[in-house]
Amino acid sequence: MPKPRVLIDKRPDGVVVLTLNDPDHRNPLSDSAMIEALIAGLHGIEQDPKARVLVITGQGTTFSAGGNVHDMHEKTGIFGGSAAEIAESYRANVQQLPLILSRIDIPTIAAVNGPAIGAGCDLSLMCDLRIAATTALFGEVFVDLGLVSGDGGGWFLVRHLGYQRAAEISFRARPVDAQEALSLGLALEVLEPGDLMPRTLDLAAEIAAKPPAAIRMTKRLLRMAERTQLQDYLTTVGTMQAAAHGTPDHAAAVAAFVNRSRKPR
Repeated sequence: MPKPRVLIDKRPDGVVVLTLNDPDHRNPLSDSAMIEALIAGLHGIEQDPKARVLVITGQGTTFSAGGNVHDMHEKTGIFGGSAAEIAESYRANVQQLPLILSRIDIPTIAAVNGPAIGAGCDLSLMCDLRIAATTALFGEVFVDLGLVSGDGGGWFLVRHLGYQRAAEISFRARPVDAQEALSLGLALEVLEPGDLMPRTLDLAAEIAAKPPAAIRMTKRLLRMAERTQLQDYLTTVGTMQAAAHGTPDHAAAVAAFVNRSRKPR
């Protein structure tokens, strides 16, 4: 029986850990079985009301090596067929990942345990936060293969780094190591490999303990801030704030603050 391409660990604190599970092939994101398992796993997490924070990582020493170059050479899988067939294959498969991850309301953290290359780098960029091991490498290297990022990585890279730095890294296909990623703000923290998951899970648990409705609304508003006019943004803020004032989480937090006798639950 083949091993599952994706492992999902739902923890009691509401943290869900999704692990790409094909370390022998460096957790590729062009394998149809991997993509299908990843899409299905993300859909399940999106619909799980108990999920509060999502952590994505890779099994072994690689986060994800992205597209399988041997499949590209052989023109198999999503790389096979006419130009129209390839475009449709991308739309129906790997391009679903940024759509789902941009739609998921809970915070997402990439625990980048090693090289994140091509589509693997893009997957990390789709997350809200990135914590990197010292062995991490972020590689937007598509042009070296005569390609572009087919899953929207450039859209995320510009938003994280600004146009000029995103252009320099992309035009040169220059991998960014963990320390540079930290200095650029691409990584939130850099840790030794053995400390990566404990620290990531601690951070995830801290966020998961916050009022879940407020966290979900805060994420929506942060995402909206990039693409919404101020007046429309303020209208949405007012609507969400009004809803938040009526939640049990808000009542408990305010009571705890006033009474100073208990912590909100």
